[in-house]
Amino acid sequence: MCMKRTDLSKRLQRVADSVTAGARLADIGTDHGYIPIYLLEQGICPKAVASDVNSGPLERARDHIIEAGLEDRIALRKGSGLKPVDVNEVDTIVIAGMGGDLICQILSDSPEFMAAGKELVLQPQAEIFKVRRLLHEKNYRIDREWNLLDEGKYYVVILARPGKESYDHEGDYEYGRVLIRQKDPLLISYLQGQLAKKETILSRLSQERHGERIRELRGDIREIRRILKEMGRESGKIKEMSQES
Repeated sequence: MCMKRTDLSKRLQRVADSVTAGARLADIGTDHGYIPIYLLEQGICPKAVASDVNSGPLERARDHIIEAGLEDRIALRKGSGLKPVDVNEVDTIVIAGMGGDLICQILSDSPEFMAAGKELVLQPQAEIFKVRRLLHEKNYRIDREWNLLDEGKYYVVILARPGKESYDHEGDYEYGRVLIRQKDPLLISYLQGQLAKKETILSRLSQERHGERIRELRGDIREIRRILKEMGRESGKIKEMSQES
């Protein structure tokens, strides 16, 4: 089997396209090994380490790597997170398809990689705000961020490198400072949907019975409206609703 560009899903293609040409790659949680195989076949990366904590994915990756004739350039390692990788053998780290909590844990458990300034390409499946916050705390700057729709699901891909970055609002972590600045159309659509959903919920709550939840919703609505205004999609004032449910 020879990997072709069309073999990658839209999500994985975006991840692969985010890797800097010439970088030695570490693909953490490699699963089928598609990303390192593609990057080596396209001449983007000279060599790679593909690791996974489970034997099954590594065996699948091994079969694909052998079929592609790349077993001498892609090293397979079994282990948790970045533990099987030497900090000096890679330039770019890819962690895709994991929850935000797990990505943060992997990076926190191997601080030498961020201390060495490795390029990070991250695709968290959930709790993306935790990943953005960790990067900020570790003096990493998000250089690029992509919001994409693949088979009906929303995904975010983050490209981060060492550097300072300013976050002025909590929504910058939740929704992405870079995406807001880019006026990303998918983010606009998502925010408009969230705004409508939260306003509907707010309209059904009783002030007497749900005071704390109402305050939380109003705060969320204010922040979403602030972001939409910044992105040129301003709406009307917040509805001060507290009628009985």
